[in-house]
Amino acid sequence: MSSHDRYAIAPGAPDWAVPAAGNARFSWEYDDGRDRLLALYQKGKDKQWDGARRIDWDIEVDPYDPLGVPDENLTLYGTRYWSAMTEADRRELRRHYASWQFSQFLHGEQGAMICAARIVESAPDLDAKFYSATQTMDEARHAEIYGRFLHEKVGMLYPVNDNLQSLLGDTLRDSRWDMPYLGMQVLIEGLALAAFGMLRDTTRKPLPQQILSYVMQDEARHVAFGRMALRDYYRQLSDAELREREEFVIEGCYLMRDRLRGAEVLENFGIGAREAGELSEQSQYLTMFRALLFSRIVPCVKDIGLWGPRLQRAYVDMGVFDLGDSNLDQLMAQDEEIAERLDARRFAAEEAARTEEVATAIRDGAQD
Repeated sequence: MSSHDRYAIAPGAPDWAVPAAGNARFSWEYDDGRDRLLALYQKGKDKQWDGARRIDWDIEVDPYDPLGVPDENLTLYGTRYWSAMTEADRRELRRHYASWQFSQFLHGEQGAMICAARIVESAPDLDAKFYSATQTMDEARHAEIYGRFLHEKVGMLYPVNDNLQSLLGDTLRDSRWDMPYLGMQVLIEGLALAAFGMLRDTTRKPLPQQILSYVMQDEARHVAFGRMALRDYYRQLSDAELREREEFVIEGCYLMRDRLRGAEVLENFGIGAREAGELSEQSQYLTMFRALLFSRIVPCVKDIGLWGPRLQRAYVDMGVFDLGDSNLDQLMAQDEEIAERLDARRFAAEEAARTEEVATAIRDGAQD
C-alpha cells in the first residue's frame, strides 16, 4: 500500500515544489578550517549508524496505543467529547494523535535533509560543507525511521501541518546562505529536539523510546553546528542585518507555537475548526508543552547573537523569555548520555540472554 493511501487526510499533490533562490558556492581553500567544525565533522562521521540494525524493529506495537503516553496528554481528555467516547473511539483517537505527531516529525526530517543539502550547496566555507554532508545523511536516516514506524507500526499518516510547511517554504526560498541554518538548525531542529525529548521521557513503549533517543543523539550535533556557524557569521553583520534575522525568528517562533495544536486530529473526529482551536488553547497540557518546546530555541537564539529588544518582547509575550538562561550544552550532553545508556542496557541484556542460551545448550548436551 502506498503512503498516499495511508493518509488520514488527503495530502493533495504527491509532491511540493519550492522555487529555490541563492547561489551554489565553491571554495578553493582545502587546507584551512575551523577546528571546532572539523571536530564536529569527524564526530558526525564516527557516529553514523544504520536504522535498520540499531533499532529493534521486531518489537510489537499496538497501533491503537503506539506511544503509551497518558491520556491526560490528549486535548479531548476531560471534555464532553471524551465522556461520550467509547473505548474503541478512544483507541482510535490515540492512534490518530500518534500518527499526527510522528508525521510532523517525518515531514520535518525531510525538510531538514533538504535544508542540509542546501547548506552543502550554498555555505561559503568548506568545513561547513563537510559537516552538512554528514547531516544530510543523518536526516535521511531519520526520515527513513519515522516513515517506517508510521507505515509498519501505526499504518496511518497525516499531511504536513500548514505552519510547518510555511516555515519550511520561507527557509528554502530565502536567497541568503545563512537562512537554512537559522530556519532549520535553530528553529525547526531546536523545537524538534524539545518535542522528541518530552515524548522520549514520557513514552512507556520501548520502540518509540529507541527511535527518539537515537535521533536526538544526532540532532544534538546538528544544533551545535548551527550555533558555531551562525555565531561566527553574525558577529560580522550590521544592526540592520541582525534585525532582519530577528524578524524571521519572531515570525517562525509564532508559527511553530501555533503548529503544536494538532487541531487537524480533532477536525477529523467531527469537531469544527473553531472549536478545535479553542479546545487546544484551553488544554493545560498543550500550554505547558508549547512553553517547554522553546527550551532549546531561546538559549540558542541568544547564544548566536540575536537578542534585540523586539525579539525579547516577543519571547516575553510567548512566556518563554526566562528560557534564554538555560544551559544548552548540558541539555545536549544529556541527550548523548541517554542514547549511550540505552545502548548499554540493551546490549547488556542481549549478551546476558546469549550467555544463558549457550549455558543451557551446554547443560542439555551434558545430560545427553
